[in-house]
Amino acid sequence: MTANTIEATLIYTQTPADGSKVFQFMYPDPITGERKSNHTPAPVKMVIEDLRGKEDSVTLDEAGFQFVKAPVKHTSLASDEEIQEEYYPESIELLKKLTGASKVICFDHTIRRRRPGVAGDTPETRQPAAGVHVDQTEASAIARLRKHLSAAEADELLKHRFQIINIWRPIGHPAFDHPLALCDFRTVNAKTDLVPGVLKFPDMERETFVVKHNPAHKWKYVRGMTPDEIVLIKCYDSVQDGSVAIYTPHTAFEDPTTPPDAPLRESIELRFFVFYED
Repeated sequence: MTANTIEATLIYTQTPADGSKVFQFMYPDPITGERKSNHTPAPVKMVIEDLRGKEDSVTLDEAGFQFVKAPVKHTSLASDEEIQEEYYPESIELLKKLTGASKVICFDHTIRRRRPGVAGDTPETRQPAAGVHVDQTEASAIARLRKHLSAAEADELLKHRFQIINIWRPIGHPAFDHPLALCDFRTVNAKTDLVPGVLKFPDMERETFVVKHNPAHKWKYVRGMTPDEIVLIKCYDSVQDGSVAIYTPHTAFEDPTTPPDAPLRESIELRFFVFYED
């Protein structure tokens, strides 16, 4: 432990002993009210380094994430319509500038507000995700692309480098409460640490990675990120020759240094398809 590190509990996953496919129901059982799953949480205390003051030490292609000072004109985030009409275009241009991509499409967003004791997984009740995960597998990244684009456009774009990148930003006040921790991809064994799992919704299924604990993992965060700061999170990259990070395990966590009077975390994440010309 050093002056710029903390120790905190991160929730990894204990996968089924019989090797069966991991699944999680994202809606409660109508009788029991429980969300069924076949895996269990595996809390582990990990050292997390605060990169405040050295945010430039990690990059999207090396670590899988990147911190950027990026004030925006659109800050109200009052409705989905405003977010889509004002915040989406501004963020698309920012991401093009930061990555050099030739085409960027924002296909989704989520607002999270920590509200202790509030249950549910609706847009109004969505809370910080407290388990270590990766948003996309290769199969789900491609399926997501085909869901949003025509078959002909998707076929053409998939001939070139394709990424899914999230932009995460605090809303309204600094995110001291339940901040976001990110794992350096260079310390991840993608073959053994990342396990495909199915999220079951009432009308669809989506595949993500749950993450098994590996003591080699190196975790980072920036304490008290402000609404003028963002972190880019790489959720998928079609370049898989070992030259760049492919995925970024991440999670919300309880920071033991959070001031007792810190406001509850509120944040927004935008999800983008990112394309490049060869």
